[in-house]
Amino acid sequence: MTLLDDILGFNENFVADKVYESYETSKVPTMKAVMLTCMDTRLLDLSTKALGFKNGDVKVVKNAGATITHPYGSTMKSLLVGIYALGAEEIIIMGHKDCGMGGINVDQVLGTMKERGIKDETISVLEHSGIDLNHFLGGFSDVRENVRANIDMVFNHPLFDQSVPIHGLVIDPHTGEVELIQNGYDKVVSN
Repeated sequence: MTLLDDILGFNENFVADKVYESYETSKVPTMKAVMLTCMDTRLLDLSTKALGFKNGDVKVVKNAGATITHPYGSTMKSLLVGIYALGAEEIIIMGHKDCGMGGINVDQVLGTMKERGIKDETISVLEHSGIDLNHFLGGFSDVRENVRANIDMVFNHPLFDQSVPIHGLVIDPHTGEVELIQNGYDKVVSN
């Protein structure tokens, strides 16, 4: 059996047994918050449970390193949609200790790509097209600074309402302990 077979078999029973009923909620976050965090497997449930959130309380956006790589990319769009279309009134940006994007080895990633069939010519074409693969695939050296940089990018975005608090946190993926990086209430601007 493949992973997909396992998934589909489980889902058939999940629906037949009406397990989904325990997850029913609104598309609007009841705690009126949207959170950007990392896709790390250790944070699947921990990122919300350690903060006291239940299913439906918060919109969660996840990506590698909880990093906004472009001011007009999908992560920024998700945060803005959370605020303007889905009723969120606060943003939480939460990185984590021991993040795989902290000091990621881009040469090793490129090497693995090549081992899996990505041709040198493809990489060369991308680089000659102006794509900086070190930046695109790279991470960060300090998770706290990464959280601060993301907060600054959101707060200074031309489409962001600066009366919305942006909280910065770093979570320990082993214990769930959270470190406050920025209290968003201290930085809001009155309209």
